[in-house]
Amino acid sequence: MGTDISGFLEYRAPQDDQEPIWYCAHDLSSLNDVRNYDAFGCLFGVRNYANFRPVAAGRGFPTDSSATVSARFAQLTEWYGEDGFHGTTWLTWAEVKAVDWDEPAEKPDSRLHEYRQTPNGLRMTGKASWSGAFAAAVGLKAGEVREWPEGSEWLVGDTLYRSVTICRRDAVTETGEWQPIWEAMKELAAQHGDDNVRLVVWFDD
Repeated sequence: MGTDISGFLEYRAPQDDQEPIWYCAHDLSSLNDVRNYDAFGCLFGVRNYANFRPVAAGRGFPTDSSATVSARFAQLTEWYGEDGFHGTTWLTWAEVKAVDWDEPAEKPDSRLHEYRQTPNGLRMTGKASWSGAFAAAVGLKAGEVREWPEGSEWLVGDTLYRSVTICRRDAVTETGEWQPIWEAMKELAAQHGDDNVRLVVWFDD
């Protein structure tokens, strides 16, 4: 069973002469519904197989969330129970702008990267926490997982297995599925300020 992300974009603005409050701007599903564990781990510490230092993990649901988002989260909690979701947190546009996208993960990816030789050189075909062929070649027991030093390589048949440390830019690419979210947050921040725009998210399995 996989893990999916849900959430909303919010912005904070004054209401008459009272303190600023949060308003709902976008449902995340209209901007990004892609299951990308590297991005989940990099940003929120969820499914963090790539071993990043998360940008905004485990903050919980914001107590000052907009009426729309609060009502939706309460409704889903009523339907699925408090255990129906995990990893609930939030991230401001100011924090996104401060991210060093060239920062590497804290240690190599828990999943070995797999490559095949092509006429144009090595081509990455995937990555996995467990491979029967690799386990047999290096003598791992069934289900045994180890940490391998960065750059370690094994050629098994026509597949090259390599231990790789990725950086944030690999997880959240400049042209990938997170760009519509960043663009929407950037536009809202131009009106309301960087600290007054945030993404509220939660995850379900």
